[in-house]
Amino acid sequence: MRVSTAQFYFQNGLQMSDKQTTLSEQSAYLSSGKRVLTAKDDAVSYSALAGYKNELSNIEKYQRNITQAESRNNYQEVAFSNTTNILNELRDLLLQANNGVYAEADLASISQQATNSLKQVLDIANTKDETGGYIFSGFQIDKQPFALQPDNSVNYHGDNGERELQIAKNVMVGTNVSGEQAFEKVANNIGDFSAQYNANTSGIFVEHAVIARPGDNDTSAGAGYPTPYNFSFASETDLTITDNDGDVMFTTTTYTPGELISLPNGVDVQLGGNPLPGDDFDLLPQETISVFDTIKAAIDWIDVGTSPVSEVQHQVDYSTVLGQLNQALDHISSQRADAGIRLQLTDRQKNNHLDTELYLNSSRSKIEDLDFAKAISEFEQSQMALQAAQQTFTQIQNLSLFNYI
Repeated sequence: MRVSTAQFYFQNGLQMSDKQTTLSEQSAYLSSGKRVLTAKDDAVSYSALAGYKNELSNIEKYQRNITQAESRNNYQEVAFSNTTNILNELRDLLLQANNGVYAEADLASISQQATNSLKQVLDIANTKDETGGYIFSGFQIDKQPFALQPDNSVNYHGDNGERELQIAKNVMVGTNVSGEQAFEKVANNIGDFSAQYNANTSGIFVEHAVIARPGDNDTSAGAGYPTPYNFSFASETDLTITDNDGDVMFTTTTYTPGELISLPNGVDVQLGGNPLPGDDFDLLPQETISVFDTIKAAIDWIDVGTSPVSEVQHQVDYSTVLGQLNQALDHISSQRADAGIRLQLTDRQKNNHLDTELYLNSSRSKIEDLDFAKAISEFEQSQMALQAAQQTFTQIQNLSLFNYI
C-alpha cells in the first residue's frame, strides 16, 4: 500500500494530537486531585456526586441558620436571666418595705430603687441584636417595642410576630419571642379576674376566680364574656353577687368562709378571710397582667408610705402584688427555659449536621478522589508514548530516496 506524504503527515499529526489530548486530560485530573470531573468520566458517579454536593450545600445553609438562631436565642436567654435577677431584687425590696420599721424617707429610697428596677427591665425589653434590630418587637424589628409613660406604665408598640429559621430538612426553630409573649402575657395569679376592693374592713381577698366551665355561658343576648361581677356582703353570711347589668347571679344567706362559689355562667370563685358586713368588691375580667404593670403596682404600693388609708386593705394589696410578682418570676423563668430548649435544639442539630457532613465527605471522597499512584503511572506512560511518537515522526520525515542515490 502506498502512503502519500500528505497522508503520512496527517496520520502522524492526528496520532500525536490524540496523545497530547490524553496527556492534557490526565494533567487536569492530577492538578485537581479528582477522578470524576465531568459526566463522561463516569456518568453514575457524577450523578451521585451531584447529590452529595447538593446535600453538603444544604448543610452549609442550615449551619449558617443555626449560627444565627443561636445568636438570637442567646440574646433572649441572657435577657430573661437578667430580668429574673432584677425581679428577685424587686421582691426583696417589697419584702423590706412591708416590715413596718422604715420611715417615710426609707420607703422613698426603696421606691427609687424599685423605679430603677422598672427602668432596667424596660432597657432589657428594648434590647437590640448584633444587626441593630429589636429582639422583642415581633416582626417590627426597627421599632422600639416598649415605651415608658409619665405614670410609670409601659406601652407595647411591637406585634406578636415570631420568626423562624430552617435548621434541617424538616426542622424549624424560633429565633425570637415577641415582647407581648415575653413581658405582657403573664398569667393572672388569681385566675381570669382581678379584684377591685370598694370597701374592705375584714381583710377579705380573692384567692381564685376562674372561668371553669366556658360552655355554661349564655352568649345569646350578645353580652361580653366574661363580665364584671360585684360581691356585696350584707352580713358575715349574707352574700349577693350581681353582674354588670345589676342582675343577681348568686345569693346566699349561709356563706361559709373559704367555700367555692359557682356562678351559673361557669365562673368559680373562692375567697379568703372572714367577711364583715359592708365588705364590697368587684371582679374585673383580666386573664393576664404584664410584668411592667406588676412592677408599677409594687412601686405604687411602696409609695403609699407609712400611713395608708386602710391598713387592712394595704395588706391585701401587698399580698396581691407579691403573688403577681412571683407569677411574673415564674413566667420569665419559663421564657428562659424555652430559649434554652431552642438552644438545645440548635446544638443537637448542629452536631447532627457535622456527623452527616463527615459521612457525605467520606462517601464523596471514595467516588471522586484520584488514585495518585495509578494516575501518575498512566501520565508517565502517556508522556513516554507522546515522546516516542514525536521522535519516530521526526526520524521518518527525514527519510528520502535521495539519501541512497
